[in-house]
Amino acid sequence: MTVKPRLRRTLAALGAIALLGGSLHGLGPGTATASSHREAPLVAADPAIDNTDLYAFVSPERPGYVTFVANWQPFEEPNGGPNFYPFATDATYHIKVDNDGDARPDAEFKWKFRNIDKRGDSTFLYNNGPVTSLDDENLLFRQTYSLQSSFDGAPFQTRVEDVPVAPSRVGAASMPDYGTLRDQATRTLPGGWKIFAGQADDPFFLDLRVFDLLYGGDLSETGQDTLAGYNVNTIALQVPFKDVALKADAGRNPVIGVWTTTERNRVRITGGAQSGGKVQVSRLGNPLVNEVVVPASLKDTFNATPPERDAKIPALVKRVLEPEVPKLIESIYKIPAPKTPRNDLAEIFLTGITTKAGGPIKADLNSQLNNADVNASRFTPSEQLRLNLSVPVTGAPNRLGVLAGDLQGFPNGRRLTDDVVDIELQALVGAAQTGKLVDALAAGDAVDGNEQGFSGQFPYVALPNGVAVNSASRQPAAAAPPASGSSGSSAASGSAGVSASSGASGASGSSGASGASGSDAGAGAGPDAAQPAPDLAPVAVVTGASGVGLLIILVAAFLLVRWYRRRSTDPDRTLPL
Repeated sequence: MTVKPRLRRTLAALGAIALLGGSLHGLGPGTATASSHREAPLVAADPAIDNTDLYAFVSPERPGYVTFVANWQPFEEPNGGPNFYPFATDATYHIKVDNDGDARPDAEFKWKFRNIDKRGDSTFLYNNGPVTSLDDENLLFRQTYSLQSSFDGAPFQTRVEDVPVAPSRVGAASMPDYGTLRDQATRTLPGGWKIFAGQADDPFFLDLRVFDLLYGGDLSETGQDTLAGYNVNTIALQVPFKDVALKADAGRNPVIGVWTTTERNRVRITGGAQSGGKVQVSRLGNPLVNEVVVPASLKDTFNATPPERDAKIPALVKRVLEPEVPKLIESIYKIPAPKTPRNDLAEIFLTGITTKAGGPIKADLNSQLNNADVNASRFTPSEQLRLNLSVPVTGAPNRLGVLAGDLQGFPNGRRLTDDVVDIELQALVGAAQTGKLVDALAAGDAVDGNEQGFSGQFPYVALPNGVAVNSASRQPAAAAPPASGSSGSSAASGSAGVSASSGASGASGSSGASGASGSDAGAGAGPDAAQPAPDLAPVAVVTGASGVGLLIILVAAFLLVRWYRRRSTDPDRTLPL
């Protein structure tokens, strides 16, 4: 099959109906209170459910195991007390894996969080003394979670319950040895699974001044890691290849597609009541897609849309085939935009890189169509982060990944050290098409690594920052040095091509993509709060054109009027708690 004819048929067949349906479905259930960092209007107002980044790589120190690292809640300033940054207890967090290419999850992992709040009426403090363990009596607010899994559409089964979350890092006095708390929150389950949930340094590195006319219009605004010093909420999971590979056989079927979502109840009424079933409110696969590929009018739609519907939204597909960024670069920097339609980007974002979809990149790297046991007739183009589990781990990862000849890197999965901003910038101006990097953009955003080093052991992410971002005492740490051969100048002179022999070969037990070099030493330095009293007016927030939701609103309005009339003669208008 070829991607282009299929996408054209989809555009003609479904058109505005699919787009309208997606837009209605995308009305978020969050109150006025995100993948990538604040990329869409609705999730920007609801940071606890905002997927910021997803990483997928073969565990460098544990052959035969794949690691997923998913982050939520961007821009966590270390001094954000007294409530800090809990996971939402009225949401479920998901990692989903598609191994047969039909854009539906074949393996799904779901986290649900619970609060243990001992503060009551006695204090506002997160802790009232030094915290040396996760069960320390001085830790007054803590969270636990349950993890459930489902395979091949079977009902969810609980894998573990009441696992402690690593708390937000309050500071050196409150948590003098945060590394111990991280270790206590890292668990190994039967079957070899490893799990972690808690706060961590935000591993994404970039200069966000890209939104100021692409770095000031003259590349003068580069070199500042905008996310340095900020933290995120991290969920990390490590499982055997067999648990996510098609037919449990990573040797024959090494390619998987991954994305994360957050789900909330369709109807939420301030004060605690929820109903209407779950609805997807945030989604993330490849980095920066919703930020710089999807237009503003579709951002909320994208967050609410499952991958199986991607190709049925013509306006979304058009933004991949006719992207905006190359036109902006041409206008500002006079670098000619490649001709459209951009079928090379369709391979990268919608099908995976394969010769079996008729695209211009002549290689078989990371499409589910390359799996030996796949049913090609069911293959559905969709936006996913795709990973070939059989690509050997490299001892010298290049920050530019596949474009620099390092087939273990992005867009073949995503390692913590992959410089996805520079990679995607080069891909958008045609490097994947031509096989050559664009020298004029070789330096990219001039941020080539994270300000903290990553660990070579699960969960790999650096410990959370404990010093205020705007503190005068905070000395800007040097960016982690890029791996050998990965500097901007040397990478620019390297090959950007993909070898046609890069297919799914090799033993699955000794291969994969690493999140960090095995020699990389340690990392870094040293359910919501109790439900508030109901608002004066009960508020119903409805997602989609739900008749049930509208009914709830009308009933709530009727009861409010009756309540107000009854209370109008009462001099004490205070609501009972």
